[in-house]
Amino acid sequence: MSGRPVVVIPGDFPPMVGRSRYLDDLRQIADVIIYHDRPQSIEEKRRRLEPADILLNSRGAVQFTSEVISELPKLKMIAVCGIGYDAIHLPSATAAGIVVSNIPGKTAVVVAEHALALMLGTARRLPSMTNDVRSGHWSGNLGISLAGRQVGIIGTGNIGCQMARICRGIGMNVFAWSFHKDDQKAAECGFRYVDLDELLQTSDAVSLHVRLTDQTRGMIGRRELNLMKPTAILVNTARGPVVDTQALVDTLRSGHLFGAALDVYDSEPVPVDHPLLQCPNLVLTPHSADQTQEGLDLLTLGCVENIKAFLSGHPINVVNPQVQR
Repeated sequence: MSGRPVVVIPGDFPPMVGRSRYLDDLRQIADVIIYHDRPQSIEEKRRRLEPADILLNSRGAVQFTSEVISELPKLKMIAVCGIGYDAIHLPSATAAGIVVSNIPGKTAVVVAEHALALMLGTARRLPSMTNDVRSGHWSGNLGISLAGRQVGIIGTGNIGCQMARICRGIGMNVFAWSFHKDDQKAAECGFRYVDLDELLQTSDAVSLHVRLTDQTRGMIGRRELNLMKPTAILVNTARGPVVDTQALVDTLRSGHLFGAALDVYDSEPVPVDHPLLQCPNLVLTPHSADQTQEGLDLLTLGCVENIKAFLSGHPINVVNPQVQR
């Protein structure tokens, strides 16, 4: 790179980096081009990124396929503004020699708080009760008390462990499943590992905290939903495709689950005619689990730190380390 590096933020909508005080810190080390709307085509992505040495992808809904990445010869780094990097076609980035970094752990508490809020809101039917009060209807619908009940946490990374801690804090018994069991982590966070089927069959609430991979895509399908108690709640703050959406719609419509709460979806934004929007006892938020001012600042700070480390020749939080060999 000759001169100041160029960082392009190609689709900062809703505003994320643009709302953070650390945007000014980024401008101290690079020329920053920020777009406040999402690119609507592959060609527009290419055009926006043509001057970029570094791509800062602030929104996971903005996807970068092999087709796009292969036509950006100037690009040397992709800084993902979050822990998930499924919006980037990693094999293509690696083949092109592009370092991809993420931000593990910084907003774990923020996301876990949101997951708990979704769980509580569903258990107490808060959206429907709010609508009832607004319409003058004094309903007597019963909710669920979560204290003393079992929560099953699928995925015990930073967010899953934080979820375990705060669920214990409200008096829940915590069980978990993970691809990578860690007994020390279980002891520290106060949960017990069980088989996935047992977790689904026995939990009063199930909260998803896994990355989207070939292994996790559709891992909660019709079979898994049918294993859950009819009185159970499903919470997804991970990635939309982890759950088979049509199976979830059918399950909710059948009344098999007490309810569900989603922050992530197969398609974002959710189309206005999506069948999910007609399901009973469903709490929905717009992929906003880390969207507090503290969360935005932590994520933007993480991107700035990753970019600074890359420019110094010592990249950190690299998810494709083979590119550096």
